[in-house]
Amino acid sequence: MTMVDDAGANVAVRLVLVFPPRLEQAVTEALVATPGMPGFTLLQAEGHSSDFAHASAAEQVRGRVERRVLWMLLPPAQVDGVLAQLRQEVDTHDVRWWLEPVLAMGRLG
Repeated sequence: MTMVDDAGANVAVRLVLVFPPRLEQAVTEALVATPGMPGFTLLQAEGHSSDFAHASAAEQVRGRVERRVLWMLLPPAQVDGVLAQLRQEVDTHDVRWWLEPVLAMGRLG
């Protein structure tokens, strides 16, 4: 199944959030507490960067920082609302986000 409407526009995007582990509870609680929010997937990750201004001593020695990555599929029209909710509830200085098009999706069964 493709994720485009009759006009050829994407009807779903993947919102990607990347943030430090200390914000995991605030981010997930903000999303879960809001009615109508879609589900999401949360992953543990390590970031590699030349900017270690906010890294712990252990992260500086290892050369990478702990991060959480959250994926959420949603209609493009819902993105601004999700970001506004997160900005209201979370210290967003350390949260990076971007959108990716969803070309197709479905269930195998």
